[in-house]
Amino acid sequence: MSLIQNTIAVTAAFDSGNIQLVGIDSGGSHAARIDLNIAHDRQSDFYQWFHFRVSGVKGTSCTFRILNAGGSAYPFGWPGYKVRVSTDRIHWRMIPTRYVDGVLEFEWTGTGDLAWFAYFQPYTMERHDDLVARIALAPGVKHHELGQTLDGRSIDCFELGTGPKPIWFYARQHPGESMAEWFMEGLLERLTDTANPATAALLAKATFYCVPNMNPDGSFRGHLRTNAAGVNLNREWLTPTPEKSPEVLCVLAAMDRTGVDFAMDVHGDEAIPANFFAGFEGIPSWTETQGAKYTEFGQRLEAVTPDFQTAKGYDKAAPGRANLSMSTNQVAERFGAVSMTLEMPFKDHDPNPDAEFGWSGERSKTLAHACLDVLAEMIDGI
Repeated sequence: MSLIQNTIAVTAAFDSGNIQLVGIDSGGSHAARIDLNIAHDRQSDFYQWFHFRVSGVKGTSCTFRILNAGGSAYPFGWPGYKVRVSTDRIHWRMIPTRYVDGVLEFEWTGTGDLAWFAYFQPYTMERHDDLVARIALAPGVKHHELGQTLDGRSIDCFELGTGPKPIWFYARQHPGESMAEWFMEGLLERLTDTANPATAALLAKATFYCVPNMNPDGSFRGHLRTNAAGVNLNREWLTPTPEKSPEVLCVLAAMDRTGVDFAMDVHGDEAIPANFFAGFEGIPSWTETQGAKYTEFGQRLEAVTPDFQTAKGYDKAAPGRANLSMSTNQVAERFGAVSMTLEMPFKDHDPNPDAEFGWSGERSKTLAHACLDVLAEMIDGI
């Protein structure tokens, strides 16, 4: 007989964690209701990302209720959404979830003592540091620290290739969109695969600059959308400052040094159950030639993978009305680049669904491979 009686405990005091315990109501020896709130991003009204651990739940039927879901940044994203759960922190499966009267509810019966729950499969700063170390050791890779964040973390950038065309991929301006760094992991793994002839040919025609995480402070803190100052980095590209947005300031300065022919800013979307691009329609210098290359990229990607589509997406800006504080618009206007924002779902890619995992980290990595395949097809004309 065990000398210790386990009690249910909830914590988010770890890398990328976010939750606040409101209360635990034990309805019996094998049932419990656990009420929670998501914490706000620091100095911000934004919140939606959650990631927490529950212990002492073996054999207990738990009902979790996130009470403040209705006040989150994008409550219209909750209908049709499913929470991810893991017992090994490797495999993150979807579980039935309901959104009723502003409360997000889900059940879990503990098969073991521990379980982790998250808004999407996490990509922690620990994994980021492992990725940085691994890629930096790969042949032909140059590592650059472009600058540091307000919390003193590094903005890492990898330079790969010897070709004349400058290509930029950057991700996770919004830290809660963890699928974005999974995408970057897949991108960097493919770009460092020296046995792949298509990659070798692409690297001979282009030089890649890849920033896997533009917001490491927000990532570690468990933020949805902002950095340590509560600033949305994807509204800082017109006039970034060292006080509010040093992350954007250092990346944009590096772009000014290299130039940009093609750029992809990698994100996640709360509501739309599909992968899609957002472009730069509405920039003052818009040309049909520049826009046609953006459109062609999306059409080619849709043709090579069932995990991309062009029917769903955001409304387009009217001529001359683009928001130049957003990176895709600023990069297209500033450099004449073929620039785009990739949005991946917190739900699933409904045109090609996965009933067990939904959209996932592994699928994000595979989509990165497909994007490189299309870029290889189009590189001569970009």
